[in-house]
Amino acid sequence: MFKFLGIVLIVVALAVAVVPSFTDCESQGGMITLANGKLISMKCHWAGRAEIPVGLSLLVVGGMMTFNRRRVSLMNLSVLGIVLSGLALAVPTYLVGTCATPTMVCNTVMKPALLALGGVGMVTSIGAVFAARKIKDELT
Repeated sequence: MFKFLGIVLIVVALAVAVVPSFTDCESQGGMITLANGKLISMKCHWAGRAEIPVGLSLLVVGGMMTFNRRRVSLMNLSVLGIVLSGLALAVPTYLVGTCATPTMVCNTVMKPALLALGGVGMVTSIGAVFAARKIKDELT
């Protein structure tokens, strides 16, 4: 059971780390031009960069969940999965955000994808919490 949940978290983590790199405005050629002619990255680029450590952390949690069998460890990893999935949801919505124009690729592809992936990670981690509660440890 936890092997499957860990693999789901690994897939979600890889997608959280990789999807923003290909769906932000800068990857599509969009940047902000300042009055002096200098080009700078938009908000969605930085949101995508912020998702990389979140995805890598979630990848570690999924890997550890895959190979762990102790109830307390699985409960702790599941709670950490919930927190990291919530962080994956918060980066494009509240923490960093995306571009202001609703028709840009970051708002039509990146943000919905990250919200869906964060939701799947959260549901998977919540399911792991309930599954871990049923494990009987000899050592605990």
